[in-house]
Amino acid sequence: MKNEKISEKYSCVATCPMRNVIAHFANKWSMLLLVILDEFGVMRFNELSRAIPDISPKVLSGHLKTLESVGLVKRILYAEVPPRTEYELTDLGRTLIPILNQLSEWGRNNLKAVKRNLTKWS
Repeated sequence: MKNEKISEKYSCVATCPMRNVIAHFANKWSMLLLVILDEFGVMRFNELSRAIPDISPKVLSGHLKTLESVGLVKRILYAEVPPRTEYELTDLGRTLIPILNQLSEWGRNNLKAVKRNLTKWS
């Protein structure tokens, strides 16, 4: 009985928030991009790349496209030579920032314990 309810709750992509919504931005790069855009406002691709030096341009581009496709980030393309592209949070993206700030605070408060636990497994 209990397993049936669990299966029913999480099996339907259309109604499961974890699978249908959160999965599109719940990864280290996307969440980091969101908080960086919140802190610094409108940014160009190269500025974002310099802000996160360990992300490849291909991965950065993919995550920005995903964040744009779900409506969290807006891409502004200027028809100039050379072309200029800027990224900024949408209103919907800004609604996530308090939640990400809480997650970050949890991380700051529990980082030592998590690292200590990780050393037990390595």
